[in-house]
Amino acid sequence: MTVSTSAPTVRIGSRKSQLALVQTYWVQEELQKHFPDRQFDVETMETQGDKILDVALAKIGDKGLFTQELEDGMLGKRTDLAVHSLKDLPTNLPAGLMLGCVTKRVNPADALVLNAKHQGKDLASLPEGAVIGTSSLRRLAQLRYHFPHLTFKDVRGNVNTRLAKLDSNEYDAIILAAAGLERLDMANRIDQLIPPEISLHAVGQGALGIECREGDQEILSLLKVLEDEDSRDRCLAERAFLRQLEGGCQVPIGVNTHLDGDNLTLTGMVASLDGQRLIKDTLSAPRNEAEKLGQDLALKLREQGAGEILAEILAETGRG
Repeated sequence: MTVSTSAPTVRIGSRKSQLALVQTYWVQEELQKHFPDRQFDVETMETQGDKILDVALAKIGDKGLFTQELEDGMLGKRTDLAVHSLKDLPTNLPAGLMLGCVTKRVNPADALVLNAKHQGKDLASLPEGAVIGTSSLRRLAQLRYHFPHLTFKDVRGNVNTRLAKLDSNEYDAIILAAAGLERLDMANRIDQLIPPEISLHAVGQGALGIECREGDQEILSLLKVLEDEDSRDRCLAERAFLRQLEGGCQVPIGVNTHLDGDNLTLTGMVASLDGQRLIKDTLSAPRNEAEKLGQDLALKLREQGAGEILAEILAETGRG
């Protein structure tokens, strides 16, 4: 079903978290600005990942952790599209749904946020044993590799909850996505943008992915106004890399992409949870071969032992 001119309201699905709503309202406002004769309504839903806050993400599994309820809404034709942080959207989507649009990416870097007692420091200058909060196996593995003297502890909850835990001295520092802090007007909390040499970012981090029903040409035509071609090609390469490695959101896989004219460069990384092994490599290709580039780099890392590392991680987290 598509939205007809006799029923012009377009229904946008969103998670209920503050960050999700900020992102969704931005999409709603942009669409309303470009199509003033249409009405765009937001319908909020609570996902499994929002409900289960006392278990590490890696233990829950990642298939639709933050997306399934939104996808059920589209498949049941209660909503017409859904706005996601692209890093949360699995690379294999349910039958009948597709990635309709990738918005202009903001800073994809990871950010260090310090407890007040450590102001002026960075990761390298934190004292031995300092407790770093992160719920990401990707961040955990890379930071253990570079800073084995630090202590790492899981942290769950939305951005405000995590910051409150940091400020109440449960942690010496936490790691968050710079993009989320910027979108929440909290960029002043960023103490260090972690360089890619230390922490490659998550696939799709910093971009929004708008999902819709496959073949819904009317919705797809509306979404074209939000598409950023550079961000799309970079993220397609990253998602193909992750898909080829058969890794979900909760595995230590990191990426970095760079466009120079029509030349796209992708760096990819797979690390063991203990930070002892880290495999990283880089490939370049024309941007119109973005997905092939991602696949080729994944195969190159597999040849270097990435498959064995991922198999061990899946077994260790109980998902093998």
